[in-house]
Parts: sequence; structure tokens; C-alpha cells
Amino acid sequence: MKMSLITIVLSMIMFFGSTAQNTLGEIPNFILFNPDNTVFTNRNLAADRASLFVFFDVTCDHCQHAVSILSTRSKECEKLDIYLISLDNIASVNDFINKYGKDLVNRKNVIVLQDLMNQFIKNFKPNKYPSVYLYSPEKKLILHDEEDLDLEKLFTIISASKK
Repeated sequence: MKMSLITIVLSMIMFFGSTAQNTLGEIPNFILFNPDNTVFTNRNLAADRASLFVFFDVTCDHCQHAVSILSTRSKECEKLDIYLISLDNIASVNDFINKYGKDLVNRKNVIVLQDLMNQFIKNFKPNKYPSVYLYSPEKKLILHDEEDLDLEKLFTIISASKK
């Protein structure tokens, strides 16, 4: 009985410990593709800048709203790199960005990426669209959010980091 209680407690510690690590981890390794089909990996991330990953689907109403908010408030995001990631074909992605993310187009800190190898879901573990991940320049997870469609949590963190 005592041994099984210890086993249960240790199992719970290992389970919750690994869950916490996933939630508060570092940027996982990934291979994504630029619109010209060149490879983009975690090694391409700037070493001295925060990274914002936005995983979206072009048919998702919530994604349209979130990208529209991000576009409207894009000047607040100048100190971080924004990666807009989708499983959709590049023509649909470009139409989506041009319609809902007009102020993100041609910004130096915004990169549109395709997940042609279906790795993002496996490596980042989003539960739904849109999924937003903010990482520090040290590549540590600051925020993972799938509920805040107005991105208020994100902009609160960005605002606080400017002070």
C-alpha cells in the first residue's frame, strides 16, 4: 500500500512537471516554409528579439478578428518579430493577410510561413485557431493564448515590456 501511494505521488509529480515544462518551455525545433518555398527553421530566428507566433486558418472567423487586431496595433509590435503561420495554400494565405492584416504587409518584422510538413501542431501543440505564442529573446515562452481574441493579454505584456 505504501509503495503504491509513493508510485502514485511520483507519477503525479512527473505528469504535472512535464506539463509545466511544455507550458513554460522554449521554442521547439521546427521546419516551416517561406512563400517562395525556402526553408525557415528555429535557427533563423533573431537572437536578440522576442518572437510572436500566430497560428491561423484562413477560414476561421476568430483568426480574421485576431489578425485584424494585430494589424491595427502593429506599431506596438515593432520590437518583436511576428510569424504568421498557416497550413493553408499560399494564395489563400496572401489573400487573408491582404484582407485582414493590411498593416502587416511589407513590414520588416512580419514573416508569413507555411507549415507544409504539418509540424506546427505536433511541436507547438495548439488546441484551436488562432493560437498565439510569445517568446522572449532568450526563446522562453511568455504567453500561449487561444482564448483572447482581442489580444489584450499580448498587448498588456508588450506595453509592460516598454516601461
